[in-house]
Amino acid sequence: MTDLVFSIVILAAILLILGAFAYWRRTGAVKQPVLMVVLALIAIGNVLIWTIPTSDGTAPVDKIEAAEAD
Repeated sequence: MTDLVFSIVILAAILLILGAFAYWRRTGAVKQPVLMVVLALIAIGNVLIWTIPTSDGTAPVDKIEAAEAD
């Protein structure tokens, strides 16, 4: 289930970046596209936090999946 959530978050981040570029090109505004890119970077950062292994070699998402299996 978490794989699906992570996939949706990454797809949303990609769409936010593409949407920010399109919005900037169409209107010339800067504030809204920058905020969209910041939101996309935060979403990508959250996915990385959950999926990058720690020093013991396990990722936090692995611990969740192991707990769900019990």
